[in-house]
Amino acid sequence: MIARRIWRSHRFLRPFSSSSVCPPPPFRVPEFHPQSSSSPASRPFFLHPLTLMKWSGQSRSWFSNEAMAIDSHAGLIDVPLAQTGEGIAECELLKWFVQEGDPVEEFQPLCEVQSDKATIEITSRFKGKVALISHSPGDIIKVGETLVRLAVEDAQDAFLVTSDRSEIVNPGCLKQNIDNVVGALSTPAVRNLAKDLGIDINVIAGTGKDGRVLKEDVLRFGDQKGFATDSVSTEHAVVGGDSVSTTASNFEDKTVPLRGFNRAMVKTMTMATTVPHFHFVEEINCDALVELKQFFKENNTDSTIKHTFLPTLIKSLSMALAKYPIVNSCFNAESVEIILKGSHNIGVAMATEHGLVVPNIKNVQSLSLLEITKELSRLQHLATNNKLNPEDVTGGTITLSNIGAIGGKFGSPLLNLPEVAIIALGRIEKVPKFSEEGTVYPASIMMVNIAADHRVLDGATVARFCCQWKEYIEKPELLMLQMR
Repeated sequence: MIARRIWRSHRFLRPFSSSSVCPPPPFRVPEFHPQSSSSPASRPFFLHPLTLMKWSGQSRSWFSNEAMAIDSHAGLIDVPLAQTGEGIAECELLKWFVQEGDPVEEFQPLCEVQSDKATIEITSRFKGKVALISHSPGDIIKVGETLVRLAVEDAQDAFLVTSDRSEIVNPGCLKQNIDNVVGALSTPAVRNLAKDLGIDINVIAGTGKDGRVLKEDVLRFGDQKGFATDSVSTEHAVVGGDSVSTTASNFEDKTVPLRGFNRAMVKTMTMATTVPHFHFVEEINCDALVELKQFFKENNTDSTIKHTFLPTLIKSLSMALAKYPIVNSCFNAESVEIILKGSHNIGVAMATEHGLVVPNIKNVQSLSLLEITKELSRLQHLATNNKLNPEDVTGGTITLSNIGAIGGKFGSPLLNLPEVAIIALGRIEKVPKFSEEGTVYPASIMMVNIAADHRVLDGATVARFCCQWKEYIEKPELLMLQMR
């Protein structure tokens, strides 16, 4: 009966079958001593070995389908960082949406984390109250580590008793324990400051909202009790104050940890240096492309759409890939096999304040120029606001790096593995050219540099592919003629 009630209430317990390899150990009810002076953090917690994640496509939120740790008498539930994607072992905590002491509803966002691939909101699976925040923004959190501890009134339904006996919690004492479980309200930074000074933060009278303990409260308490706070307060004043000494900061080394997409770039570029590259450089006459863009701008009836060169370059690239499918492939080094990709998922490198990210436009071979323009605009907006979905940055088959949008005529890109080709686009500029008759005329020229994986592609294949792409750009009427 208890198991059936738990199933209907929380829907996260699953029946165990004999075919399972390793059954989850049963939870036991911890002994509770009302007179114990131990802190909530020192009370027993029990770890469930399986953590399931569910994805909400509309809100881009993840939540734990099972509580990782439960103290049934105190009503405490640990909310862990669970697996947010394949191969993700850690995430960076970007910001909190709640504070200690705040009430929390089911599916309410708790925090925002960033993995190597995307930014994700972690939501609550339970209704309760924030008892303890375990990490500060900027921390790197391993999968399975506790993010936040919640005080939940119905936590007695969130554990399994042993098969030998069943023990039921008294709801009367549960409510009283929840009211006292939160303790002093403060941020993790203030807690760390109190810990450094050797001060029990629970004995400090907070002056912030709802009795929250502030940094000033900790320093004041330390001065009153004779703790050494001069060095700590001076350090915080120099780091966090408005005026910083020129001698103390401008000429000192500074260590900057790499986070998020910058951290991912370290891994991918290190892997890319192990692959034998070669480069093929060509210049493309973009006079027809410039005229086409101008035509689109003059006949644009939607003010939300901004026409650029890139959508036409992307579509023409897809048309060239259709004739040279090996360029749209990936290489499996273990089996020594080439996988020809059926879809043209063309990635576009974007430099944001959060780092370099490469979202890709899916199935370009089936999209019109207008659809490509809209999808490119959507991805640029999400990248700027650090809101890209994991689906937006995975599954790419070839990459464009438009360095010409910033400046520069020539670039030498590295592969975005497991793709076998990446193309750097220089800026389009007017240069003098000679006609066959010997006369000089102005031309809009763009330099392109194709980096290729020499384990898969040879120079002749890349040269033919580039010539085909160049023909589509210089003669858009051929592009329109063969476009589906």
